[in-house]
Amino acid sequence: MKIVQWIKTHRYCLAGLYLFVFLAGFFMLQNFGPEPRWIVYSVIDGWIPFNEWFVFLYFLWYFWVPYFMFYFMIREKRAYLELCLVMFAGATICLLIYLIWPNGLMLREEIGSENICAKIIRFLRNIDPPRNVCPSIHVSSTVAIHLAVCHSEAFGKKRKIRALSLAVTVGISLSTVFIKQHSVIDVFWGWLLSLGLDMLLIYSVNRAGRKFKIGVEEFFG
Repeated sequence: MKIVQWIKTHRYCLAGLYLFVFLAGFFMLQNFGPEPRWIVYSVIDGWIPFNEWFVFLYFLWYFWVPYFMFYFMIREKRAYLELCLVMFAGATICLLIYLIWPNGLMLREEIGSENICAKIIRFLRNIDPPRNVCPSIHVSSTVAIHLAVCHSEAFGKKRKIRALSLAVTVGISLSTVFIKQHSVIDVFWGWLLSLGLDMLLIYSVNRAGRKFKIGVEEFFG
């Protein structure tokens, strides 16, 4: 099969399989992990009105992140591996934080509207309990995608693409607080986590020279 042959000649794509390890860990924590002992809240959360229409931006994540994951996997090996390092390292750190510091939210209130957006959010709340929220993986992974776009050979020098990526990243981040899926604190730490990991990656590459990049790429073929 062509797909199997492609994988054999592009072994670096297997780095993406860590996604299933993360999903298994997240599922275990959501269903069998410790109950939240710390409630995340900022006074700013009280100032932000609930707006169900932001759910469209929230669900844009489910198309935006996979699209760029596949794009970089097929087109830019270096960008793909760096994205996997930042995004998966961030997700793993989040799981460890959830385990050590089990946290949750008490922001959800009864939804009065009966439009399609309200129905989608009710469905979302049924399948996604308000626990294990800080830092926000939804936000940290979106920021990781934006950083990969900025660093990529294809998009890094295209101002309009970078501006669009930033707008989408900010929009998705805002959506999490407007539909009360996250606190602004979760969003802040989600941004900081990916920015910090990206800076650490850049520092490591600069300090170790190209040996770091070459080593990672050779490891994955």
